[in-house]
Amino acid sequence: MSSDDQIFRPGSIPPVPPTPSRPPTVGPPPPGAALRAVAAGLLNLTGLGLGYALTGRWFRAVLCWVATGVLLLVALPADPDGVATGPVVGYVLVLVAGAVDGARIARRSAVGRSWRPVVAAAAGLVLLTAPADGVVLYGSAQDEAVEQMLLDRLGESDRTVRAASDRTFDAARADYRSVLAVYRDLGEEHAGSRAGKLVPERLNAYYEAVAAPYRQGKHCEAVAPLTYLRTVPESIDPKLLGDLAGWPDGPLATSLYACGVSKLGDSTVGPSGGELAELLRTFPGSAQAEKVGPAVSKKISERARAVSGSSPCSATETLRGLRASVTSMPEKSVSARAGEADRGIENGMYACGVDRFENKQFTEARKTLAEFATTYKKDRRRARARDIAIASEIAAVRPAAGKRLPAGRPGGSRMELVISNDAPSGVEILYTGPVTGRVTLKACGGCKRYGTEVSGSVLACKAGGRSYPKVRLHLPAGEYHFLYKHGTGASANVDSYSSGSQIKPGYAYTSCTYVVESAYGLGLPSPSDPITFSPASSSR
Repeated sequence: MSSDDQIFRPGSIPPVPPTPSRPPTVGPPPPGAALRAVAAGLLNLTGLGLGYALTGRWFRAVLCWVATGVLLLVALPADPDGVATGPVVGYVLVLVAGAVDGARIARRSAVGRSWRPVVAAAAGLVLLTAPADGVVLYGSAQDEAVEQMLLDRLGESDRTVRAASDRTFDAARADYRSVLAVYRDLGEEHAGSRAGKLVPERLNAYYEAVAAPYRQGKHCEAVAPLTYLRTVPESIDPKLLGDLAGWPDGPLATSLYACGVSKLGDSTVGPSGGELAELLRTFPGSAQAEKVGPAVSKKISERARAVSGSSPCSATETLRGLRASVTSMPEKSVSARAGEADRGIENGMYACGVDRFENKQFTEARKTLAEFATTYKKDRRRARARDIAIASEIAAVRPAAGKRLPAGRPGGSRMELVISNDAPSGVEILYTGPVTGRVTLKACGGCKRYGTEVSGSVLACKAGGRSYPKVRLHLPAGEYHFLYKHGTGASANVDSYSSGSQIKPGYAYTSCTYVVESAYGLGLPSPSDPITFSPASSSR
């Protein structure tokens, strides 16, 4: 009889059956199955695979460790945006699957006596706090990452402000706006963060940087940035600004006044009135606005005195610009002062015309003095201005006529000069010398142009029985210059007596103008050459 067929007698100890290599697939589970299943599931939910380890399923335990390691690689270091949803959901599914699988295996596994299911279940509950603690710690790390990110944004904005302060406001305007948007986001949306609590302090530095031109005394440069700072409370919570919200008003009023006064009369101001007009519109009741009127009067007085100086033309232009600027001022008490410049402009226009004549700017002198005579008809210098304008027009063609300003009205004897017109067009005659003036002769009816200069000089004004238009001038002795302007629009011709041809005492003089046909079919005017003279007793 083989050993397998042994018959056990009463009183003998039966042999211990061998441990099965896998849970039984049929039949009832071993005793304590429910508690073992709970313990293994809880231990696997820790993410450490301990439920598999206790049941001897090491390969499955390693898979749990790998899954946990992958999640740690993805999640660490903590990012302000946290972990993406996909990896987290995947990891949770792995834990749930591991817990279910571990519970299934443990339910049908009869393990060694060293495993106490109650202790294992308790350990699983305790170890479940590890993932929870990890979530809490990760949340803290993420919060710190967010704080650091916000501080980095704040630091970058601070550096931008410092760099922008070294440039002009126009060049840095976009940077200032972008920095303000960051400060607004930190101060309003992240007010409880460390960076958000620093925003009021940073806004102080921001205002100092933008207003740097004002602190440097560059008032014209300061107007634009200070105007911008007044709009900042519209873009950010005024509570973050505190006293800064109203601070720009005083400096802006000061800069508008200082800049506006420095530009009074400047041609760049234009009809809008410039900074002073802006001051009166924006801060009408300010101390700076009250000083505008006196400053305007003072500037007008200074410029009015300057027209008597070495640069009367520029002084007059300044007065004109000053008058235009003051006229457009919104405050009537200021705009009414524009009339204070009128007398200075009148004096300046006359002085400017004289100055241009003396500087041989004859065309400009004629234009200025002709305008003066037309504009100021009651000015006692009007006749004098017209004389200088005539001399200027002659001198523009004949520079010798501009050697000196026309004389006044000399006394003494006068000689007669009769000028006749033998031309089919009228003629205007301008003359200057000891006296200055202009006369006009009508066209000669029936007169024609001469073919040559020679025939004109021989035949002009000598046709018997013809009455030529003429004019009689009574001139003091001296050297004269004439400008003949024919009504045809042809070029004028100048008769000069600089080479001994002078009006002398005791003689009567005659002259004749006529027109010579040119090779191009144009009628060119010409005076008789020379002016003929005879003793006064035989005037002709």
